[in-house]
Amino acid sequence: MKKLHILLLSLIILIVSSCSSDKDEIQGDTTTSNIWNGPMISFSKSDGADFTLESNQDRITSNVWITRGNAGQIFNIAKESSADKSDSPAGTLWAKGTIDNIDNLTFRPFRIGAGQPKAVVGSDLVLYLVEDNVYITVKFTSWSQGQKGGFAYQRSTK
Repeated sequence: MKKLHILLLSLIILIVSSCSSDKDEIQGDTTTSNIWNGPMISFSKSDGADFTLESNQDRITSNVWITRGNAGQIFNIAKESSADKSDSPAGTLWAKGTIDNIDNLTFRPFRIGAGQPKAVVGSDLVLYLVEDNVYITVKFTSWSQGQKGGFAYQRSTK
């Protein structure tokens, strides 16, 4: 009887963990989504700049305002007050690759989908805005280290 309980408990844990990870990962799907392939624009936040100011936030939509504190990674200040290493930016998922190959990309939270923040500079990325159902091309052009908080990227527009 004890073995049956252990087996059932293991099965429940497996089911719960697989269901909870589904929200953090999607496959690209251009059939129901909006791809922004307009002109590229640049956004940057200088080292030490006040991330609470609108000028230091990339307000992509009403749901996603990307910024970075003076330490750590980027986050969505429209939905969170600071970065959470495993989930930020809230409401976004990321993949390495290009829009041209979107159907073969797997989207995950920034740290998993894009990799270590300081290593993203120069990489082709695709950002998925979950609530807006929008895909955007992103290429980071700089990432300050040493708790300075600066970063810059180029991204596609509507």
